[in-house]
Amino acid sequence: MENIKKYLPILLGVTLVIGVFVGSKLNFQDSNKKIFATNSKKDKLNRLIDYIDYEYVDQVNTDSIVDVTVNGILENLDPHSVYIPTAQYEDNADDMRGNFVGIGVSFYVYNDSIAVIRAIEGGSAEKVGIKGGDRILFADGKKLFGENLNRDSISAFLKGEINSKVALKVHRKGQSKLLDFTVKRKRIPLISVDASYRLSQNLGYIKVNRFSESTYSEFKEALDDLIDQGITGLVLDLRDNPGGYISTAEAILDEFLENDKLLLVTRNKAGEEFKTYATRQGDFEDGKLYVLINENSASASEIVAGALQDNDKGIIIGRRSFGKGLVQREMALGDGSAVRLTIARYYTPTGRSIQKPYGSGNDDYYSDYEERYMNGELIHADSIKVADSLRYVTPKGKVVYGGGGIIPDVFVPKDTSIENETLNYVDQNGLMSYFIFEYLEKNRGTFDAMTFETFRQDYSVDDSLAQEFIDYSRLQEANIDMSDYNAELKLALKANLAQQLYGPNAYELLWNADDKMLQKVMELEEKGAKN
Repeated sequence: MENIKKYLPILLGVTLVIGVFVGSKLNFQDSNKKIFATNSKKDKLNRLIDYIDYEYVDQVNTDSIVDVTVNGILENLDPHSVYIPTAQYEDNADDMRGNFVGIGVSFYVYNDSIAVIRAIEGGSAEKVGIKGGDRILFADGKKLFGENLNRDSISAFLKGEINSKVALKVHRKGQSKLLDFTVKRKRIPLISVDASYRLSQNLGYIKVNRFSESTYSEFKEALDDLIDQGITGLVLDLRDNPGGYISTAEAILDEFLENDKLLLVTRNKAGEEFKTYATRQGDFEDGKLYVLINENSASASEIVAGALQDNDKGIIIGRRSFGKGLVQREMALGDGSAVRLTIARYYTPTGRSIQKPYGSGNDDYYSDYEERYMNGELIHADSIKVADSLRYVTPKGKVVYGGGGIIPDVFVPKDTSIENETLNYVDQNGLMSYFIFEYLEKNRGTFDAMTFETFRQDYSVDDSLAQEFIDYSRLQEANIDMSDYNAELKLALKANLAQQLYGPNAYELLWNADDKMLQKVMELEEKGAKN
């Protein structure tokens, strides 16, 4: 057991710290006079900071004191009220907008230079001919290589005002001279629909990684394309999706639920309730639906899963979701920083709150994954603790429970072996991706004329490449024997190759080939066809 705990993949829980929030467009308002009224307790804090600024014996950065103070205050409220410093605000805003202004490349800082992993499809860089493996050495004459290279400073030169241009000098392997490109900065989408394709003749698949401003339009485009291909059923994959905007979740739900169906209830400090209903004819109201969730599906993901479950629409498959039922609103603090403050709780249509307890502090709150791991919940459905007091019934008589996440209709256990957890860890933390990039540095020409379909059907990862990765990642030094997971390791390597060569859709299509939840979907489909 100690050996298992040593390799417990807490990274999955940690990613939720930066991702589980819901951007609300609710209209809970109060007068400025009431909110910003003079208060002696508030004045005390201002005076203390002024005393330190003017009287303290040593020079002190009072800005840092304010940041620490704000964080300390918010940590005593709830785990999801967070402070966004000025330096981080623009990146956070880009993430929630679902786009940024730039040239459209993903890159590594590799051997003291900017190495292009892949030019984003449809982006400005791709249109002018920049390719994976290129090195961007100069931007408007500014040197972008050397020992002091910093990723943040790189982004500052590649990003900029929309429609502004940047002159790049690029080194390409096999070319004796630097190549010149003039690239116009455009809005580059931060893709939130990772994949969209047909699983079978009648069944489509869409994976959504977050709920940003642009997610609904991405989702709608993917859904329309699959409908045009003749699907009558859909798998909506919300695994590891930490959430985002409530309004985006509601727009997606409207595609599945009939007009006037209750989607969500929110309740604020004053006890005021706001109910949201489906408002129009959705494009997939009559289609068969499966929704995949896991322990890292949170916030807006749980709103979608909960609303569908409570309205008896579709089948929820997987493991109990994260358990976040709090609503945040972003509020500016006047200096370029902001706070996301919890302003309400949300409830599913049957009245369930799925917020898990947070009274024991943030550390306990975010270590809930480890507790679930140790009590066997990730392996056995009957290890999930439910309270009769939180029992609810859907219109068609299905029993559901509140408190601590959405419990799926069909449970699929997690493979908690050290080998599988390690494989997932090295895939998700970027180590495997970096290894593949180095492999392509030497072998990119092998794939230059290869289409994805040819790659998918004919290319195989050989034993030597798998062993190279084992040596590279030092798995044997950690006494992790991957021999029983050789096929899974090769599949992960092939999927990562596909991602860098062909994009995220190709990665998901290959990676899902051995997916246990999708296998359960196909099993249910087969049973349904026989009945």
